Amino acid sequence: MNPIAPRIALIHAVYAAMAPAAAAFAALWPEAQCVNLVDDALPADLEADGGLTPPMERRIARLAQHAITAGADGVLFTCSAFGAAIDKAAASAPVPVLKPNEAMFEAALSGGGRIGLLGTFAPAVASMAAEFHDMARSRGMSPTLLAHCVPQAMAAARAGNIAGHDRLVAEAAPLLAACDVLMLAHFSTSTALDAVRKVHAGSVLSAPAAAVAALRRLTAAAP
Repeated sequence: MNPIAPRIALIHAVYAAMAPAAAAFAALWPEAQCVNLVDDALPADLEADGGLTPPMERRIARLAQHAITAGADGVLFTCSAFGAAIDKAAASAPVPVLKPNEAMFEAALSGGGRIGLLGTFAPAVASMAAEFHDMARSRGMSPTLLAHCVPQAMAAARAGNIAGHDRLVAEAAPLLAACDVLMLAHFSTSTALDAVRKVHAGSVLSAPAAAVAALRRLTAAAP
């Protein structure tokens, strides 16, 4: 690993995740040399398949391997719908490979007993909820998780209407007003962070900053 300018591969399934990832790196790890890989057919293919399949898992593994072969010192997937496949890719990787939401889950579990998950892509929200409960059980915890999906916000983001996306996400936030902590499910959802904080009284978490901090720590510790 280059200790001065490590190469970090960011693997995206939606273009809307790229700007939040870049902003988090600029703020928290500007020394990192970020390179971007995009497979924007992944969400549609996942929906068509009805969930993760062995071919999809191999596809995720190939994306990670391509990044590592190209010299990546660490890999960060920014789409939260492929957690189980990313875990399998990470298990055999010689460098840290992270899911986008792990560090955010850790923060949420320390923040309260009633936790909200607000997303825009239904398959990802479902898989994230399962991963969150698995993490909580592994720590002997049993928080209440309330999840809500706003698919029309993703449609707005895909059309390039980020302001409309942020407005729709913020309008949905009061549905989870009873939550002590509210997680914005995806990297792409993090553009609505300020808008959601204006309407939610509890803590509001987004994934990019937590993920970048975790990857920086893990990469520094790698041999």
